[in-house]
Amino acid sequence: MPSFPRSSTARNGMWDFLTNHWRDGVEIIILAALAYHGYLFFRATRGARILTGLLILLLGLALISLLLELSVISSLLQRFSVFLAIALVIIFQPELRRVLAELGSSRLFSFNRPDPEALDVLMEAMQQLSSRRCGALFALKRGIDLKPFAESGVELDAVISVEMITTIFHPKTSLHDGGVIIDQGRIAAAGCVFPVSQKDVQDRAIGLRHRAGMGVTEETDAIALVVSEETGALSLCYQGRLEHDLEPDELRRRINEILNEGAGASAATNTEDGHELGTPA
Repeated sequence: MPSFPRSSTARNGMWDFLTNHWRDGVEIIILAALAYHGYLFFRATRGARILTGLLILLLGLALISLLLELSVISSLLQRFSVFLAIALVIIFQPELRRVLAELGSSRLFSFNRPDPEALDVLMEAMQQLSSRRCGALFALKRGIDLKPFAESGVELDAVISVEMITTIFHPKTSLHDGGVIIDQGRIAAAGCVFPVSQKDVQDRAIGLRHRAGMGVTEETDAIALVVSEETGALSLCYQGRLEHDLEPDELRRRINEILNEGAGASAATNTEDGHELGTPA
């Protein structure tokens, strides 16, 4: 019957096409995934507007030069691409540094584990500060060393306690304006200066303290906790993202989820109500 040869030929042609071009499909999937995740990563940064404007300008010039056959502009665009690559590295230096920091601190390359500590003490202190409308900022160290930020403040190496935390962030103390670094359940340093995030945030209730929490988590894998001085709201920053106005129980749950990410479901269940502060093993 004539239909079978045609069907067989079609199948053979399809098989030959897949055999010869499967690598092209893999490349398309990889490039699409990279482009999508790159978009998600850069869309909330200030550099996103620069990149968008630059792409519109270059694509517009390329289209005009192609349609009107402007050879000089086409030649300049080709030569400009080399300098463009260098310019992009300079423009997106903070974002690229964050990507490399996250890659280096990945669970695939580190052996950090949550260390059981006094999360109850920290949560109680934050609730007391919240009720008193005392602003506070904490950075919980994980895999990446926070020594450069600790050196900007006063190194303490003190046992964490409600009294110590509330004293540090009392409005009339000299250390209340900076951030506190917590390492292995101890207060490593206070009065620390953290980098301020340059992300565009529409909420006007987000002040410099919240931006500093976002900034330190953009450059490191730390978890930042913020107590708002104006409203007493509790917030969490992780990987440059801000989770604003959380209830104490919700804040505790999110900290444990982040500290135990990558662990098995059973471990996450067992530590859901545990008392942990993230530190290197």
